[in-house]
Amino acid sequence: MNFTYNMQKKGIELLLDKMLKYIDKDPQGNLVKMSYKIEPIFNKVFPPENFKKFQDAAKDPDNIWTQYALSLIRDIDRGVFKQMLVSFGVDAGLYGTKAVRENREKYKCNIPFIILFDPTSACNLKCKGCWAAEYGHKHNLSNEEMQSIVSQGKELGTHFYMLTGGEPLVRKKDVVELAKNNKDCVFVIYTNATLVDQKFCDDMKEAGNISLALSIEGSEETNDWRRGEGAYKTTMDAMKLLKENKCLFGVSICYTSKNIEAVTDTAFMKMLIDEGAKYALYFNYMPVGHDADAELIPTPAQRERMYKWLRETRNSKTGNPIFVMDFQNDAEYVGGCIAGGRNYFHINSAGDIEPCVFIHYSDANIRTHTLLEALRSPLFTAYYKNQPFNDNHLRPCPMLENPDILRKIVSQSGAKSTDLIVAESADELCSKCDCYAAAWAPKAEEIWNSTKHKDTHTQYYRDTEEGKKEFGCNGNCAECASKHE
Repeated sequence: MNFTYNMQKKGIELLLDKMLKYIDKDPQGNLVKMSYKIEPIFNKVFPPENFKKFQDAAKDPDNIWTQYALSLIRDIDRGVFKQMLVSFGVDAGLYGTKAVRENREKYKCNIPFIILFDPTSACNLKCKGCWAAEYGHKHNLSNEEMQSIVSQGKELGTHFYMLTGGEPLVRKKDVVELAKNNKDCVFVIYTNATLVDQKFCDDMKEAGNISLALSIEGSEETNDWRRGEGAYKTTMDAMKLLKENKCLFGVSICYTSKNIEAVTDTAFMKMLIDEGAKYALYFNYMPVGHDADAELIPTPAQRERMYKWLRETRNSKTGNPIFVMDFQNDAEYVGGCIAGGRNYFHINSAGDIEPCVFIHYSDANIRTHTLLEALRSPLFTAYYKNQPFNDNHLRPCPMLENPDILRKIVSQSGAKSTDLIVAESADELCSKCDCYAAAWAPKAEEIWNSTKHKDTHTQYYRDTEEGKKEFGCNGNCAECASKHE
């Protein structure tokens, strides 16, 4: 970090501190005033219409996003709240986003906003349909390797890290040390909640830049059917402890054909809000691994229900004051598939650099390649040049909705299976998705063609000068479109 950066950041930190003290005097009234004062700070990060929406919401006490903002100010430890504003809003959002965009132009490849990595393959649960449950305790990233990932990431502009597994908190001492050594980053940890205790809550508050996404899947019955007896109670106990300590946390929800009713139930959402969860990250079940059960993939009718429910629950008047997103059904807001480094990629506990947490193929490893080398490898280049994989962003994934594309990418790039137990060919994986892809396609087209979609202002490779030369057109002709089908 240079001197100018440090001085600018220090100035923003002082300003944020004053703003929070000002809001504390009259949270509702002064939130409205602050909504206008922050626009000059972040106007290069977010489009003007976002500030207009925020300002309109702040004026309405019944707006769920006003309630949500006030709950963050009220419920989160002030030290954590300020550190997160700086780490996420300033380091990742203001400076990181700019660096990421510049490096995409400089290196002519995808550069991610987020990097996911697995500190360990070890997990103390064995959830149905989870590939990590098969991996055992054999693989770990060293402390030096984790720090190298973060250091290399920051050089590219990436200041947001998600830790998956395995169970990352098996390594909680090392994870806390990593976060404390990188205060200019945000760390979100996906956890089964079994290892959350008072000491860890204290560590989270001291670091200030750690948030937890607790795994939970609806009612006690639906949760424990997949995650094991007692898992629901463990998660609920962890929520209570985190709430008492004013820690920032949310939930991670894998929705399947068996639990989709439970995880969208009104009482379930109310429980999450009452227990202090500030966000809910939903994932469509993916049939990854040789023991995966394709029957757990939600049906097209269930997927459509999920699509509609998401928009209802985020409605500013009738929704819920909790940030909810679904990585599959919200692809239209980010221009389709975000993997392959376009917005994120994944590193497993053996160091393999994968385009997606669900796509277990790689042609690079952190022990033999830099992150930039991986982003420019044949596998990642195939992602870069072929995104979006479908112009209907309700069919974003090269595996689940466009399985022939993943078959082609893996074959042409020479990528190898990174399953840590039994190698799974792309054809074996994609064959579990073929029926779903065919069944979902007409419903996705029906929804897509009957609803309005916001322009994401995304520039794909096909829109660049290099892409236009390669495609021989503007990238939107029938021939080019066929390459994404």
